[in-house]
Amino acid sequence: MSKGIVITGIGVLSPVATGRDAYWDALFEGRTGFRPVSLFDTSSFRVNIAGEITDFDPLPLLGKKGLRDLDRSTRLICSAAKLAIDDSGIEITDDNTHTMGVSIGTTFGSLHSISQFDRSGLIEGPRAVNPSHFPNTVINSPASQVSIRFKIKGFNTTISTGFCASLDAVSYAADFIRLNRADVVLAGGVEELCEETFLLFHNLGYLSGMDGAEPCCCPFDARRNGIILSEGAAILVLEDEEHALNRGAKPLARVLGYGNAFDPSADSSFAHAGNGLKSAIAHSLKDASLNPENIDYICACSNSSKGLDRMETNIVKEVFGTRALATPMSSIKSMIGESFSAAGSLSLAAAVGAIRREQIPPTTNYQEQDPECLLDYVPNAARQKRLQNVLVTSADPYGQNSAVVLQRYA
Repeated sequence: MSKGIVITGIGVLSPVATGRDAYWDALFEGRTGFRPVSLFDTSSFRVNIAGEITDFDPLPLLGKKGLRDLDRSTRLICSAAKLAIDDSGIEITDDNTHTMGVSIGTTFGSLHSISQFDRSGLIEGPRAVNPSHFPNTVINSPASQVSIRFKIKGFNTTISTGFCASLDAVSYAADFIRLNRADVVLAGGVEELCEETFLLFHNLGYLSGMDGAEPCCCPFDARRNGIILSEGAAILVLEDEEHALNRGAKPLARVLGYGNAFDPSADSSFAHAGNGLKSAIAHSLKDASLNPENIDYICACSNSSKGLDRMETNIVKEVFGTRALATPMSSIKSMIGESFSAAGSLSLAAAVGAIRREQIPPTTNYQEQDPECLLDYVPNAARQKRLQNVLVTSADPYGQNSAVVLQRYA
């Protein structure tokens, strides 16, 4: 990557905490954010546990104006954007707004809004629907509302590549900066917890606890039996390095490289997957001009599903070779759950924290070793380590794979 791209601000809303520092505190302390769902009735489901953001109040962050007609996804991502903008210290003015952009990853962000809007139209007739709710039914609504609320007049993009969406959104944003088409981009992802997505994952049998046991998110552990679905939003302020330094910003980390690859042989069990993630990691390392031995920590995408955890472990062994056992790898999803399109941006935010605090977040709930998963997963307690380069991964069960390399900013 020839042009310097840095992260100058982070805004996070997650099941464990809101705000950059509180989020880091929770992860390094090993706190989990799983609790009974309160957003909708789960009495008809076999599982009622999720990673819900229970204390979410957008009013202090966004104010009252225009808030009533925004759905939960849009409120979450706009709140994350406000936190990120404040964290970066950047001012959006008439002079710089056209050199700023927004890149958001989301796939199910509009599902609940679509369902409710259509339900009203089908039951009461199309004339009975509230037209002010229609904008929430389009997938690019969350990203567009970020630009509208903060008066950002540069490019605005929504990426919908499933589990990889927010990592891809960050890659897309970095490309715009790299090509001199933007100086600053708000990049990240969002997914809300709603009955429709919960029903989807429940009926597909992906949720932990479907067998009647207590739901448990334990990546790499032999006891793992599915994911805990969650929600979240994270925005990273990506900025041209020279632009950041000229305005007096203090970069948190450097975006050093990224890679993407599609694997047409992938399936939901990940039984035939792997080549795509292997290629994405290889591309990200090449883009960063690094070798596997230069990576100090892997922020994994493994989510407590048997197939993905096993596949990612095997690919790390292939790519890192003899260095695989010496390279710590952990999954923050053991604490925040699987937030689908928001997961990559939440992992990037965690990776920046690991670099800044010189700590590796743990894989919690790790008790029983799986013979097919035998790497250093940083079990149950954070580990002190100075990190220079961190690899963040994401793999979608339907073929998309992405990887981003972050570096300590000197």
